Parts: sequence; C-alpha cells; structure tokens
Amino acid sequence: MEFSDEYFMQKAYNEAEEALMEGEIPIGAIVVLQDRIIGRGHNLTERLQDVTAHAEIQAITAAANTLGAKYLKDCTLYVTLEPCVMCAGAIAWAQFGRLVYGASDPKKGYTQLSSPVLHPKTIVTKGIKEQECSQLLIDFFSNKRK
Repeated sequence: MEFSDEYFMQKAYNEAEEALMEGEIPIGAIVVLQDRIIGRGHNLTERLQDVTAHAEIQAITAAANTLGAKYLKDCTLYVTLEPCVMCAGAIAWAQFGRLVYGASDPKKGYTQLSSPVLHPKTIVTKGIKEQECSQLLIDFFSNKRK
C-alpha cells in the first residue's frame, strides 16, 4: 500500500464528510506518525457549542492522548482547510514536524498574518486534493444560504 499525501488527505476528507453529516462546517483533520493515523478530528463547534472545537484541535488532542505526549515533532497533521490563526498556534505549540493542507483560506487562514506563526522547523505542504476540499466547503455554504 502506498501511503502518500493524497492517501492521508483522503482520510482527512472522510472526517470532513463526517462533519457535514453532523451539520458541522465540513473540515477534517488527521495526525499521522510513521504511516499510522494516531488522531482524528472534525469540526464539533455546533455540537459542543465551543468555538475552539475545530478539526485540528480535536485531532491534536486525540494524537497527544494516543502518544501520552504533548509534542508531536515526528508527526504530520493533514487538514482539509488551511488552519486558522488559533489552530496554527496549537500546531506551533505541539511542534509538528509537518503540516499538509488542502484548500487555502484567504479570509481566515494563518498565512494572512505577516509574521510566522508555526514552529520554525514545521514543513508545510499545501494544495493536496485542493479542488475536492474546496468544493465541499463551497457546496456546504451554498446550501446553507438557500
């Protein structure tokens, strides 16, 4: 089995679809260590009535619990949408080795800030399954406005 960025982004996308089925904004995230998923999450802000219950935070918490450690230096976080500033801060504090995201977020993404947010050693890859990740969000908000 080939474990590529596309393979793992599909797993994050599956989490986003789970969020969609629950009436949440469809964003999904997974944490991978040595080709093994150790944390999963999707948005739970509506269900938990918690603005901090983003997909990334859920996946980071699950991974930290799996490892029994707060630093995730050897891990990769896959997320369907560019993290917001809050999530980027959590990614920095967890010291992820790598961040991979699908769609960019030109309104609320962390890259809108002029100063760096992530840990200096975090490697970022963007645009993996970008079209699918973006379309899921476009369709969600389009249906919500009807």
